[in-house]
Amino acid sequence: MASLRLGDIAPDFTQASSQGTIHFHEWLGNGWGILFSHPADFTPVCTTELGFTAKLREEFAKRNVKVIALSVDPVESHERWIGDINETQNTTVNFPIIADADRRVSELYDLIHPNASTTATVRSLFVIDPNKKVRLIITYPASTGRNFDEILRVVDSLQLTDSHSVATPANWKDGEDVVIVPSITDPEVIKQKFPKGFKAVRPYLRLTPQPNR
Repeated sequence: MASLRLGDIAPDFTQASSQGTIHFHEWLGNGWGILFSHPADFTPVCTTELGFTAKLREEFAKRNVKVIALSVDPVESHERWIGDINETQNTTVNFPIIADADRRVSELYDLIHPNASTTATVRSLFVIDPNKKVRLIITYPASTGRNFDEILRVVDSLQLTDSHSVATPANWKDGEDVVIVPSITDPEVIKQKFPKGFKAVRPYLRLTPQPNR
């Protein structure tokens, strides 16, 4: 299948996991989702990532985000690995890990990269919105752990910009000024949408306080 792109519907699937059978779209429900892949169980970088994800449970819940991991090993292996993660990372894995031994989900999400490995998945992460659309894809090398501050930042930006006519500038963090989208030019509409006012650095670069703060 062709590579997944932003705006595509995230492929649905039914697959075994460490928390039982997952019917993906049904499991996502009406909220946001993050699916992230791992090359195999008992890999060091991924062990730290899964532990850190578990520790962010409240942060994800606050944003109405469900997280789910994927590895090509079977459920029994996942269960042993979870024991290691809980012990070494001082946490409790509280989300499912998909058992993709038949590579079915990996193929759906274009995670098998022959230039990297024909057997292990590449380390990609997908943010999926309530309409089941893929909104972000980040692919990491095996040697570099994911930056979860960045993942949460992007979710904050997507949720904000979906509900307000703004975009977020470089290095933006929740609570900071945002950019009024260029398509809004009517002064009355601007006044109505942005009652806190704005600063025009250039006609096309207008900064305003974050609308939902």
